Order: sequence, then C-alpha cells, then structure tokens
Amino acid sequence: MDKISPRQADFIKSHRRHHHFVALCRFTVFFLFLSLWEISANLHWIDAFIFSSPSRILATIIDMSKDYSIFRHTGITLYETLISFLLVILVSFVTATILWFSGTISEILEPWLVILNSLPKSALAPLLIVWLGANTRTIIVAGMSVAVFGSIISMYTAFRDTDEEKIKLIHTLGGSQMQVLRCVVIPSSLPSIISILKVNIGLCLVGVIIGEFLAAREGLGYLIIYASQIFKLNYLITALIILCIIAFFLYQIIQKYEHHIRKSRSL
Repeated sequence: MDKISPRQADFIKSHRRHHHFVALCRFTVFFLFLSLWEISANLHWIDAFIFSSPSRILATIIDMSKDYSIFRHTGITLYETLISFLLVILVSFVTATILWFSGTISEILEPWLVILNSLPKSALAPLLIVWLGANTRTIIVAGMSVAVFGSIISMYTAFRDTDEEKIKLIHTLGGSQMQVLRCVVIPSSLPSIISILKVNIGLCLVGVIIGEFLAAREGLGYLIIYASQIFKLNYLITALIILCIIAFFLYQIIQKYEHHIRKSRSL
C-alpha cells in the first residue's frame, strides 16, 4: 500500500476536523433548541398543552414504550416508506432506461410524465383508496405517487445529459448501446442519481404519511390524525419528532453511500 504524503495527511486531518466541527454545530443547535423549548414551557412563555415540551415528549415516549405501541407505529411507517422508496427507484431506473433507449417513446411519454408529476398527490389518495381499498398496498402506492414521476424525469434528464463524445467513443470502438449505458451513462449519472435518492426518501415518507392519514389504522400518520382528534397533542408532536428522526437517519444512510461512491471513484 502506498504511503500517504504529509500533504495528503494534512488534508485528511483537515477534512475530519471539518466534519467533527459540523457535527458539533448540529448537536449544539439541537441542544439549544430543546433547552429553549423546555424553558419556554416551564416559564409559561408558551402554552405547554398546545406546544408540549421535551420532558413531556420523553414521558410520552416512555409511556408508549410500555405497550410497544410506539415501536409498532414507527415500524409500520418505516416499512411502508422503505418499500415505496425501493419501488420508486426500481420503476424510475427501468422507465428512464427505456426512455433513453428509445427517443420515440420518450417523445410520446415525456409530456404525460410532466402532467402526472404536476397533479396534487394528496388529491389522488382518496381515489387510490376507492381503487385499491384501505390497506397497506394503498399506502405504499400513495408513497410512490409523490416521488415516482419526478424521479423518472430527473433520472432520464441525467441519462440524456451524458457527454456525447464519450458515447461516440464507445460506438467507435464497436460497443453496443447497452455497453454505453453500463460503462458511460450510469457512471456519469451517479451524482444526479444520489441527489434523486436524497429527494425521493423524503417524498416517499411524505406520501406514506398522506396515505396513512386516510387509509391506515396503524402508523405514525394514523397516530397524528388520532392524536389531533382527541387533543392528545403530546402524542402528535412525538409522532412528528419521530418522523424527523426517521428522515434524518435515512438521509444519513444515503449520504454514507454517497461518500463511499466518491471514495471508490477517487481511488
């Protein structure tokens, strides 16, 4: 293994210090926010019944943990989000590939994709319930509907913007269209694909919550609606915070994958 030069070592140390500084700043902001929230509730600057407080939310989490309801609701929402996310990526990649292979098909379908992407997805959810019933499948489809059309358009655009000179080089060397896709288009589109993943994970979570608002008897979306109807606002805010935590960790997973890809490409 090659030795690391002093300049490379300094760069690595600087890079690590930067990441540690960013993480510390994030934690500090989060801690200050929680502290201000708790102090404001205790000093009655805000109405603790309406806005709750960190201590009340912690008590709610402990109370819901006793009957495992918080794990059940969180697990169901996480499962539905991951399934819808994986299906969105699969459908988007396959469809974008077909559009890239055939200019005629792309000319026919692209306007329809734009129209479908512009539809308000919250208005589609009641229709999905009529078509598919009030079940988990409907919620997963609702999660997909928020992200899939925009994802197809973005991924196809990334494929289409590949350097034409590289494509010509592969064709000149006798390469097939499939080899162009595998060796040039996908590698050059990886940064865009990672960005699409980051956006889609949040959109799928939003779509799943919309579906759970209307078609679920379990899940964080159902918990939010149920808590708002009986004015258990501690439960509602707890569910919102859990959603933020889920979104944060899913984003971190994709970011770790992005760092791994960048590291692999730089070697």
